Amino acid sequence: MTDYYGLTLKEVQKRREIYGYNEIRTNNKKKFLKQLKHIISEPIYLLLSFAAIIYFLLGEATDGIFMIAFVIFVIGIDVFQEIRTGNVLKKLKEISEPKIPVIREGKEIQLSGRELVPGDLMLITEGVKIPADGYIVRANGLCIDESILTGESTGIWKNAKKHIIHKDLLNYLNVNTEAESKEEYFKKDCCYAGTHVIVGTGIVCVEKTGKYTEYGKIAESILKVPEINTGLQIQMKKLAKQCTILAALLFLLVGFFTFLNLSEQELMERIIHSMMAGIVLALSMIPGEFPVILSVFLSMGAFRLAKKNALIRHLPSVETLGSVSVLCMDKTGTITHNKMQVSECFMNNPQIERFRKAIIFSCKEGTFDPVEKALIEYGESLYRQSTNQPEKVSICSIDKSNSILIKEYPFTNELKAMGQVWKEDGYYTIAAKGSPETILSQCYLTTDQDMEVKEQMNNFLKKGLRVIALADRIIPEGNHIPDNLSECKLHFRGIVGLSDPIRNEMKDIIKESYDAGIRIIMITGDHPETASFIAGKVGIRNSDKVITGEMLSRLTDLELKNIVKEYNIYARVLPLHKMKIVKALQENGEVVAMTGDGVNDSPAQKIADIGIAMGKHGSEVCREAADLILLDDNISTIISTVHDGRRIYQNIVKAIGYVLTIHIPIALISLVAPMLGIGSDSLMLLPLHIVLLELIMDPTCSIALERIPAEANTMKKPPRQPMESLFSKARLIKSIIQGLVIFIFSFSIYFSMLNLSYPPEIARTAGFSVLVLSNILLVIENSSEKENIVQAFKKISHDPGIWAVNIITLVGLVLCIYSPLHKTLGFYPLGLTSISLVIIFSILSVLWFEIVKLKYCRKTE
Repeated sequence: MTDYYGLTLKEVQKRREIYGYNEIRTNNKKKFLKQLKHIISEPIYLLLSFAAIIYFLLGEATDGIFMIAFVIFVIGIDVFQEIRTGNVLKKLKEISEPKIPVIREGKEIQLSGRELVPGDLMLITEGVKIPADGYIVRANGLCIDESILTGESTGIWKNAKKHIIHKDLLNYLNVNTEAESKEEYFKKDCCYAGTHVIVGTGIVCVEKTGKYTEYGKIAESILKVPEINTGLQIQMKKLAKQCTILAALLFLLVGFFTFLNLSEQELMERIIHSMMAGIVLALSMIPGEFPVILSVFLSMGAFRLAKKNALIRHLPSVETLGSVSVLCMDKTGTITHNKMQVSECFMNNPQIERFRKAIIFSCKEGTFDPVEKALIEYGESLYRQSTNQPEKVSICSIDKSNSILIKEYPFTNELKAMGQVWKEDGYYTIAAKGSPETILSQCYLTTDQDMEVKEQMNNFLKKGLRVIALADRIIPEGNHIPDNLSECKLHFRGIVGLSDPIRNEMKDIIKESYDAGIRIIMITGDHPETASFIAGKVGIRNSDKVITGEMLSRLTDLELKNIVKEYNIYARVLPLHKMKIVKALQENGEVVAMTGDGVNDSPAQKIADIGIAMGKHGSEVCREAADLILLDDNISTIISTVHDGRRIYQNIVKAIGYVLTIHIPIALISLVAPMLGIGSDSLMLLPLHIVLLELIMDPTCSIALERIPAEANTMKKPPRQPMESLFSKARLIKSIIQGLVIFIFSFSIYFSMLNLSYPPEIARTAGFSVLVLSNILLVIENSSEKENIVQAFKKISHDPGIWAVNIITLVGLVLCIYSPLHKTLGFYPLGLTSISLVIIFSILSVLWFEIVKLKYCRKTE
């Protein structure tokens, strides 16, 4: 190490001032401030706040507090979800920065990756996670796993950079750290932050740290991607604006009529009563439940998914999952396990013991190389088969217990093979593995044997396997041991075909996706033949048609838009290509979900409509970019989340239909009563009664309707269009007619009692009770589009939450009428006859729709 002095402490301090610490910034915008901005920009929140202020000015503090509580409740839900998400992400982060040996002032010291600066000399060995980008100064059989950046599952063999000696490192660094390299990415003489050393050792001169590394650049690009509202958010906002405009017009209209009807009163009194009447109607039209529906439904959806080990980072993503039309999957770590295993084997002769020993003696103990790990596991399985041992055993310790390693032949790019020499009792064993071309050229094989082996090799390659050849030779003790592996004459033992195994559940997931109308696209950094073979194995359509990153680079945006309509397999792609594919799909009107576990996947995940990251083995940047994190890396959860997304959307539509239906009678009652000349003291609904109805409607639409199971065949239908209207013409007509019928029955019982000289309190109580009971029946009636009320009741009767809401509503109504509260609320206890009429009117106001359902079912049979 004396040839390498490294940086002085003064140089370190100077470079720290210029480049800062080796860390990647994250988006630290405060959720609370974002929510305040959201409130200012949302008309629904402005109107609720404005209504609250008017109530306070008019002395109606209870009503004002209720309106303010709406706003606080919605903010609280989002803030709670953000805090919860942040806590989980902190647990997913590494507890501490890994330490790495660094040469400074001629001494080797241990530093955390955060402390590195450009110019530092890192010493890297097997198993090390590289914390910065840099040029390789010295390499000894160095192989690095770069799949986190490239998506390529095989390790990359590295060389030291030529034409730069250690004395010139700092001068070279000063010239090049600020300039962007125009050469191709991921050079063979460079190492990159976030990658892992799997074989060998090396010395690396740090060139880039923090946001300047390839890892950091990707993280920075993610922070610049703006947040885009989902289709549901846009439609909810549009619907809220329309209701707001209508509420403002009705406020002026009712206020004007009320002012005219109170001509005998003093001016100030007329103004106050007019404003109160206008506010009652405006509030009846302001969809205060909309933000509650959206927040509660999405929060509860996120809560349910969390139980399935799926963490939702952005609440709107819960619903967006239901409209996903294209699912883009990375191969390595998503479709496959990102763990090598032996899939095929061919032995030159039946000597299994010699073949097994060739495996064990050619592999290092305690290796980090996934290929060697897979070979050792296969050797152990062969040992268990031959000895009938059911339990896993370490055959390395058994086979090598009486052996001594005396020489290693390290892997070189030229030879593409490696070997080891072991001394045993009276003889030496030379064991080697590597490229079949190299190993076969050093073995004794007849022409027939050579042809047979090559035929087997071709079969393995066609299956997308990585082929490793194994050979050995036993020589008596005292004989000359060759200095290089290329000088050894060996006995061929066999070949193995290794693959990154496909996840067991992938075939079913892809079939279920197609059944649900979701197209599957594979995007990988791997070889085209490997990608095509894996895609065919799991059932991706058109798996024989592959397009590479190089081909993508030559396409115009228009050409790419047409290509993505046809091709499902993309190989040898870079992060930029993944982003272009996702953008092209979105421009074609698709709702795109992108899965992945590596940094190379994160830019595409960020711009996709739904980014899905692996929580266990995914990179930190990947998790930060994602909307959905699979905490246990279980891909099958994706289908479950899509099902939940579709159910949530169905129930949001039902909830909004319910809100519109129940607001129509409230609005008409508030509008018609002043027009009929009914005095303010005899009105059916006073401001406090609107608040009571809101207290009933909010838990009904946010708890009861949220818990309704999905419609039958939900996952056998194609995804909805992203900008599909929340209300089809049929749904809108249904809600309007249901609302009108409820208005007719509730207002008629109230108006009839007034005309029959019943006290206003009794008439009001009867009309209000019909509204409340029809509210309960309406939830059951509309819980299913096709099933009759008995079937619908059976479907939801097992849910304790729905029972709780309805029981609390009934108990609350009884308390309002029959407790001392009735005087404060302007109600009066009803007799048996009145109660019977209320129940009959309530049933008739809702259950008439059973006739419509019956006709619809007969029509569709």
